[in-house]
Parts: sequence; structure tokens; C-alpha cells
Amino acid sequence: MQGSALPEPRRSGLPRWLWLPAAVGAAFIAVPVGAMVEQVDWRHFGSLISTESSRDALRLSLETSAMSTLLCVVIGTPMALVLARTRFPGQRVVRAVVLLPLVLPPVVGGLALLEAFGRRGLLGHTMDVLGIDIAFSTTAVVIAQTFVALPFLVISLEGALRTFGTRYDDVAATLGAAPTTVMRRVTLPLVGPAMTAGIVLCFARALGEFGATITFAGSLQGRTATIPVQIYLSFIDDSPQATALGVVLIGVAVVVIAVAGRRITGGTP
Repeated sequence: MQGSALPEPRRSGLPRWLWLPAAVGAAFIAVPVGAMVEQVDWRHFGSLISTESSRDALRLSLETSAMSTLLCVVIGTPMALVLARTRFPGQRVVRAVVLLPLVLPPVVGGLALLEAFGRRGLLGHTMDVLGIDIAFSTTAVVIAQTFVALPFLVISLEGALRTFGTRYDDVAATLGAAPTTVMRRVTLPLVGPAMTAGIVLCFARALGEFGATITFAGSLQGRTATIPVQIYLSFIDDSPQATALGVVLIGVAVVVIAVAGRRITGGTP
């Protein structure tokens, strides 16, 4: 009919039934966390988290997590680029090995590191002759955290690189840009949000790492006893410090994820 207004397009929405399993999933995470928060002895919270062992654990966790995250970026970014942008024999096997710590129990990862870098290990024996002792040191903590966190950066970055393809890289190369320039000015900025997400996941995973750390590095206060290790030791002693430190760890993780989430989404909810 001439002159009649076209009907406004309807906005696509989600089925209402999705709200129920979504709410169940949220409660599955929120209820245990809330229960732990409720059990904290808030009257003595300050004294529980300000002991020397607690301060040492928090400082060590933040320092080693930052170092292991930086190490993940340095070696994980080239790995993701090679896996996403090249083809070579045995690539699937290499990818499977790189992602193995995602499914490997952390304790098994710690045993593997001990067999490699321990005093009687594959590489550790030679290093011990040279006067280099890695196992049960702060360096061992960083290595253990990097071992379990590295796949998170690789898988995030490789997925983004495959999604965007190579069209922008090809255009830059056609205009005369060198491969390093293309990577620095085109490829990495394009996958910036994915890299940010990977870095956050690496830091969060490193901050919460326990199994590989205690197996490969031990539990020496000020040297290898990170917050998760200190929580475990306090839990064995049936100390209320375990719950208090658990809440601190949750708080740090929430802040990191919230800040990084705004970077990834551009400030949108």
C-alpha cells in the first residue's frame, strides 16, 4: 500500500528457558564462594592476613605470577603465531604437546618438571654440575606457574589469529611492509583483545597454581610458599587463616578479571 509505513523489525531475543540453567550455573559458582566468605572470622581478619607467612605468601605470589605471565607472553606469542600462520610436519603433535598442561593434573606436571630440572633430572644433572640448582627455589615456582599457564595464552591468541585470517597482513605485505613490521603494526594490534584475555588468564592461572608448585618447588616460606600453598598448609593445621587467605586470593582475582574485562570489552557491561 502506497505511503504506508514499514513495520519495525523485531529484535531477536534468547529463549526464556535459557535463564534457568544460566542461573543454576551462576549459583554453582557463587554459592561455594559465598559460603567461604560467610565462614571468615571477620573480627580477626586483619591479624590473620597480616602475619609474616601471609605477607610473604602474597608478595611471592604476585611477584612470581607477574614474572611467569611475562614469560608466557615472551615465548607464547611466537608459539601462537607459528601455529596459526605456518604449516609444517608434525604440527598437530606440537599443538597437542603445547596444550597438554590444560588437561594434565598439575601434580603430574610438577613431577615432569622435577624429572627434567631436578638434581637428578634429565637437564638438572648437568645444571647441578655447573652449580645451577632450580628445584625447590623461587625460580622453580616461576617455571611451574609458566608450565601450567602458557597454554591459556597460546590457545587464546591462536584462535583469534585464525579467526581474523591473513587478509590484513597480506595487504600490508603488498604495500611493502617487512614481516616484522606486519607483525608489530598489523597482526598483534588486530588481536589485542585476545592477547589481553590470554594475559589475564595466564596471570589468574599462575596466581592460583598449587599442584605443580608444591611438587616441584616445595613450601619454603618466603621462597616457594605462594598463597595457594600457604592456604593448604593452614588448612592442614585447621587454622582460620586458610579461609581468610582464600578470600584474599578471590579478591585479587576478581579485581584482575574486572580491570582486564573492561579493557577487553571497551568498558561495556
